[in-house]
Formats: sequence, structure tokens, C-alpha cells
Amino acid sequence: MAALSITAGSVVKGTGAKTTTGIAGASITAGQVVYLDSATQKYQLCDADSGTAAARTAAGIALHAAAANQPLTVQTSGQITIGATVAPGVAYFTSATAGGVAPVADNTTGVYPTFLGFGISTTVIALDFVEAGVAVG
Repeated sequence: MAALSITAGSVVKGTGAKTTTGIAGASITAGQVVYLDSATQKYQLCDADSGTAAARTAAGIALHAAAANQPLTVQTSGQITIGATVAPGVAYFTSATAGGVAPVADNTTGVYPTFLGFGISTTVIALDFVEAGVAVG
């Protein structure tokens, strides 16, 4: 399997969606996984193999595009139409590609995976973030 190829215009919050708003600290596209930078209080792209622990901790998934210093809405739980084809029952995680969403099979040595949720249809992921806190060995 490979990281999801997300069509930004097809990302839509779904049933039970909980969202929060903030400010983008970089250029962000709908469907990308973000973390909240505690120093700047701005959302940045989450990266599962970053050398910085905070950058590996997913806060949510962007629901629309935003340039740096623009408002951003982030989905933190509930169902999301992710804008890509997903497999029901497959676990999805943060990716070693900044902002990416990857299936469990992409968790390779050195990656600090954060569970994002399970595919519940061919287009929807039920979000429920759980950080592993350790690297895949």
C-alpha cells in the first residue's frame, strides 16, 4: 500500500465531526494532518519521522486550504470523507511524508506512528487519534 493521494476538494467533515479553529503556520491543504506548535500556537504539518516530538503528534486533519497566518479549521474526531480511496477495516496513521495519511503497512523502522482511525467505507475514516510515543523497531 502507499500513502493516500488526497483530492483536497473532496475532503468533508462527516457524522460526529468535532472541529477546532486556529492559525496556519505554513501552507496547508485540505486533508493534511497537522500538529499545534506550542511555541507559535499555529498549525504545522505533522511528520511521523520528524526529529521533533511535537511535530510527530497529530492534532487533527485540515478541512480546507490555508496559507501561513490564515485561519484554519481542523477536524479532531468523528467521521471524515478524506478525499481518497480507503479500505474498510484498514488502520490509517500519520505518514513519514509531512501532512500525509498512510495505511498501517507504511509504518516502517524509525517512524513514530499516530493512529488516525479506521476506514469504515471506501471514502470515510472514523477518526480517533492515539499516539504510539515510540518508534517502529
